[in-house]
Amino acid sequence: MFGERLSRRLVLAGGICTAGATAVGVNAAVGQASHGGHDAGAAKPAADAYPAPPPSGHGGAHGAMVTVGEVDNARNGFDPAKMLTDWDVGVTSVLPDGRTLRTFEVVAEDKEIEIAPGVMFPAWTYNGRVPGPALRATEGERLRIVFKNYGSHPHSMHFHGIHAARMDGVPGAGLVDPGEEFVYEFDAKPFGCHLYHCHALPLKRHIHKGMYGAFVIDPDPGRHPEHLDVARSRLLGTPENAQWQEFVMVMNAFDTNFDGENEFYAVNTVAHTYMNSPIRIAKNRPVRIYLINVVEFDPINSFHLHANFFDYFDQGTTLTPTLKTVDLITQCQAQRGIIEFSFAEHEAGLYMFHPHQSEFTELGWVGMFDVVEDVA
Repeated sequence: MFGERLSRRLVLAGGICTAGATAVGVNAAVGQASHGGHDAGAAKPAADAYPAPPPSGHGGAHGAMVTVGEVDNARNGFDPAKMLTDWDVGVTSVLPDGRTLRTFEVVAEDKEIEIAPGVMFPAWTYNGRVPGPALRATEGERLRIVFKNYGSHPHSMHFHGIHAARMDGVPGAGLVDPGEEFVYEFDAKPFGCHLYHCHALPLKRHIHKGMYGAFVIDPDPGRHPEHLDVARSRLLGTPENAQWQEFVMVMNAFDTNFDGENEFYAVNTVAHTYMNSPIRIAKNRPVRIYLINVVEFDPINSFHLHANFFDYFDQGTTLTPTLKTVDLITQCQAQRGIIEFSFAEHEAGLYMFHPHQSEFTELGWVGMFDVVEDVA
């Protein structure tokens, strides 16, 4: 029946090829270019429009939970595989008082992106990507973020951190009209795994359209002598930090027909991307994940690691775990934290990770760690 909306129920009904597994093959572009808009229509596919994935490969070997086809990363202007380790550290200079000034430049722009093979989404972006650049600084530095709005609507950058009211990124304090710019400036504190997002109204519209990103402040080891080794292991650029395999994962989702219900879920935007291209890790080096949940319209998200357990640092603002030896944590929207684990005692192989909301998994938020003896 033509004109039927592409709801997540329809995606599931059409895409399940084995019990608990999904192959989503959507050839028509789905999206809504306008701000207020109505639902985008999609023709109901024929029964054979969802070809089963090949029996071999990562998806076939582990339940065939993969989308059919490939997303054009070059057209998107960002690659989820590279996003895992792509930190924006800005440009540094020295202030008269001897402190480091770290300057970032961020631009808001409207951009259509591909979130699953053949599925386009009219996003609002920071620096042309969703999530926006992963900003990383060190505790105690002075931060300066030059924000330029090249988009079609007012936008801002609200940082989860400590700063003055006039730097809060809300209406009247850093909300930027199209064609204008604003400079946010504050000290980097507290250390931890934070985020930034647009705080223009309506808030749910600006967040679910893609205006968010990771904001990590590393601890200054000199301020934490009681946990010096741990603090140094988190400080980017130290030998201790180089021993870790660090990844930033922003859990997000997309409402493709603007009905207040998500049709696709992901980490770093592209559905099933880490099933199609598993994340390779060396079994003899520990893993640290900066995990952030920005899913709109669903109250709770989660992270579950197969065949292993991890320590969790909620908000990342402590140097000792808030949860030890767990294999599942939950996060509400804007909640975040640091996950640490090791596969040193495991055999090499593919190990799955996903939320424990099964529907989220089936609609794209699932991936694999490819554990190997060593990474070249």
